[in-house]
Amino acid sequence: MKPLVVLDVVGLTPKALRHMPRLAALADRGWLAELGTVLPAVTCSAQSTFLTGLLPARHGIVGNGWYFRDLGEIFLWRQHNRLVRGEKLWETARSACHGYTSANVCWWYAMGMTTDVTVTPRPIYHADGRKSPDAYVRPAGLHDQLTAELGTFPLFQYWGPTASLASSRWIIGAARKLLRERSPDLLLTYVPHLDYDHQRFGPDDPRSAAAARELDDALAPLLDDALDRGASVVALSEYGITGVSRPVDINRALRREGVLEVYTQAGMEYLDPWASRAFAVADHQVAQVYVRDPADLARVRAVLGELAGVDEVLDREAQARYGLDHERAGDLVAVAEPDAWFTYYYWTDDDRAPDFARGVEIHRKPGYDPAELFFDPADRLAKAKAGVNLAKKFAGLRYAMNVVPTDPRWVRGSHGRLPDNAGDGPVLLCSDRAAEPPGRLAATEVHPLLLSLQGFR
Repeated sequence: MKPLVVLDVVGLTPKALRHMPRLAALADRGWLAELGTVLPAVTCSAQSTFLTGLLPARHGIVGNGWYFRDLGEIFLWRQHNRLVRGEKLWETARSACHGYTSANVCWWYAMGMTTDVTVTPRPIYHADGRKSPDAYVRPAGLHDQLTAELGTFPLFQYWGPTASLASSRWIIGAARKLLRERSPDLLLTYVPHLDYDHQRFGPDDPRSAAAARELDDALAPLLDDALDRGASVVALSEYGITGVSRPVDINRALRREGVLEVYTQAGMEYLDPWASRAFAVADHQVAQVYVRDPADLARVRAVLGELAGVDEVLDREAQARYGLDHERAGDLVAVAEPDAWFTYYYWTDDDRAPDFARGVEIHRKPGYDPAELFFDPADRLAKAKAGVNLAKKFAGLRYAMNVVPTDPRWVRGSHGRLPDNAGDGPVLLCSDRAAEPPGRLAATEVHPLLLSLQGFR
């Protein structure tokens, strides 16, 4: 069986590909196709569709997070694979081929995944509240082998103000080691580098073009290794990042309407989903809006429809047109206009913002916060404060990294709505020539394509 290497190059578009000659060479060997995505066009939803061939209405991943109605809590970036319904790519292959092996390096929902090898970022949460960088690795013995060769997983370069190429280099190094030493039939590798500067500065900024060139150079050894071993290589992206200039404070609008409630502790306000009649889980350019009482649906929909920056408001019937009508989805789903995106902010006075608002807290914030990619530009001491906190960390002391802005205007790139043109959308490149290369693939067609590349039909 021919091995298969699948690279999820986040944010890869025709525009970015112009700066990535090594990656583009895959198309010269084989072919390139426009790749459809899903609504919402975000990591967890798109990856789950690629791996199951199902839309969110069937696999259940309606975003990077949602309101867990049975728990009364908002959670983003959960990790367990049981959340994803449907048979996964490697499970289909394994049922047809005894001894089939698979490895996942940093694709999402890795915990409990049935791949033979799993590598995913997972901090150490110390008993005193400190957090240290590390990764979860299975089989367990592989952890120390990876860190001995590559060092500790660079968690603070994977996300946050210091996110950089270092994390993608580590991931690429881990993938090369697995390919070299374990030779899996399927190797999944997630490479996040384009996400950072494209959101910070927008896709047309020279720094975003430089990031594409950097990543292309970093990927070259892995591409060489895979092709030298006779593997088929597929590189794809979940979404394209487009320029934005208008943050939309959707929860503040619901609060002004009197349907969103907060509670106060130590002078800080916290979103109260249990008591709120309606609230939004903001996720880039899509927001899941949960309405407790069906009698309020028309009222909430009217508020959203009048909010500047909102393009569409989808009820359950409209959600079905996009394959998003799952019980986990909001009762209403708001989609931003092309140059807009949704903040999660719900407080109306920055002095009453929760302490986590100024830190990198992806699990405590009730929505996605791209401002975590910045040191607060309005605070000239932000980087110095980060240095002091880093010293505290190395001394074994607890610290709070309060350096993230609560002003959303710095964000220049986003995603989540369906692309308005193919040039800003995702692509798929394949190293294997096809008799009739497809001009366009739907996201649901990635699953059967990957199986066919290994001879499964």
